[in-house]
Amino acid sequence: MSWLDGRERGAFLCLAYGLLGISSTAAALADAPSAGAPWPLLRWLAGPLPAWLADTAGPGWAATGGLAAWWPVVALAAAVWVAAIGWLHPRRDTRRALVVGHFLGLIALAAALTAASPAFIVFASIGYPLASALLPARLTMAGVTLTAIVIVTAQAGPGARGTLLTVIAGVALPLVLAGWYVSGEHDRRRRLVERLRAAMAENASLNARLLDQARRAGVLDERHRVAGEIHDTVAQDLVALIGQLNAADRASRAEARRGHLDQAAELARRSLSEARRSVRALRPEPLETSKLPEAITDLAESWSRSAGVHLILEITGTPVALAAPIEDTLFRVAQEALANVAKHARASRAGLTLSYTDETVLLDIRDDGAGFAPQEPADGFGIDGMRQRVRAVGGTLHVESTPGHGTAVAAAIPAIPADDDHP
Repeated sequence: MSWLDGRERGAFLCLAYGLLGISSTAAALADAPSAGAPWPLLRWLAGPLPAWLADTAGPGWAATGGLAAWWPVVALAAAVWVAAIGWLHPRRDTRRALVVGHFLGLIALAAALTAASPAFIVFASIGYPLASALLPARLTMAGVTLTAIVIVTAQAGPGARGTLLTVIAGVALPLVLAGWYVSGEHDRRRRLVERLRAAMAENASLNARLLDQARRAGVLDERHRVAGEIHDTVAQDLVALIGQLNAADRASRAEARRGHLDQAAELARRSLSEARRSVRALRPEPLETSKLPEAITDLAESWSRSAGVHLILEITGTPVALAAPIEDTLFRVAQEALANVAKHARASRAGLTLSYTDETVLLDIRDDGAGFAPQEPADGFGIDGMRQRVRAVGGTLHVESTPGHGTAVAAAIPAIPADDDHP
């Protein structure tokens, strides 16, 4: 129970007992003898209240002995009944049937007291605030109407009560039905707002998760890109550089040593340039100034000289300008496949074929080297990197190899043409 809820409960208890005390005092003054202390002083302090009570109750009430016979007992029962408000108020949403029964009992006691003395009209008015504080929303109007009936009927004369009840029923019934409908609409809209808030909270949580997943995916994609770029360029050039330095160290002639050192310097400069391009996510440098067939031709010639392996290059079909991601992928796959031949195959001959068809571009690299078992797991990044690159542009990559009988790598990528503004 919250602090505010506890204050509200205490306020209703104080109000109920206060109204009951006022009504009981007024009834006692109206029923007291007209002479003798201290009643004259109390009657004087009460002013016109006793006269008003006598006029409201009529002569029949005074003739029957008034309140002295039984109203104190009913008032005591009402005091005990009111005490339950302190327990019911914090449970009004979970014990609705019990709350409604308690409210009806309270109104019945108020009606009995007002029938005995109009002084208890003041106490009966507690039904107004309790109807809105305790009853369910759809029964609030009914509780207010029932309280009004009790109060108005108590102030009517005995002969007019039948007509008055008929009039009240004619007005109260539509009011109760209207209150029921309005409260029902209020509850429906409140539930709809609660569902909308829950949906918005769920969507906010889902959006946060999706943004986090997208961020993670972006980080992973960038890591894969950088890893692939480093593997395809810097790592391969560093391996070739180390080979040139080892060859220079083994060379017996100064001219041969100088040639290996010059190639090592060229590889170092190219590695630095490619590292910078990889960080900035730029295209391979050969494709910046040349078309794909020319870049593949230069790559094949440079690789054959560096690796010391005879390479047969074929370009078939009609070369067309392709989308940049397609050409970049084909160039990187050719670069990686030839690097694997130089590092692992120990081949004497190799072949590279670039074929243009109407819908597909085919790239085949084959060698007569040592081969390997493709089904066995590999520690390197090369083949997996090639597959990821090819899949990213909607293509397929197949690797066929047998130990001792060479290796063949075949990539098939959709021939997506370049945009009109492609250089």
